[in-house]
Amino acid sequence: MGCRMFEITLISANDLEVVRKVFKMEVHARVSIGSTPEKRTPTDKHGETNPAWNFTMNYTISESMVQNFNNMVVIKLYCTRMFGDKYIGEVHTSIKELFDLAYPNGGCAVVSFPVLKGSVNSHGGLKLSYKFGERVINF
Repeated sequence: MGCRMFEITLISANDLEVVRKVFKMEVHARVSIGSTPEKRTPTDKHGETNPAWNFTMNYTISESMVQNFNNMVVIKLYCTRMFGDKYIGEVHTSIKELFDLAYPNGGCAVVSFPVLKGSVNSHGGLKLSYKFGERVINF
């Protein structure tokens, strides 16, 4: 069974829903892929509804994750607050979809996704780049 490196960089978000009326919005993202522990970006303290992170996360994923539409990358956006973070919205996409899009370009791409909150229409967008490494065989 093989595996490969997967690198994802959360670049920025734009036109997010305002979820904090009194104080400034400070936004961070949490990324989960399959059963791996959730990873988090630093909090953007200046962009409010247009945060920018340019933060890279690295994962080792199995080749079977790349071949199956059921394995998802889930990115949830939150407004950081002292007494509990406030949910803004999220992006879901399959690893296979990302791989199929990037494969003709040498395994990397820059994409934008709408940020969804439940079944409601999108509130802004999320821009990210990603790169798949070469397949490595485990012994």
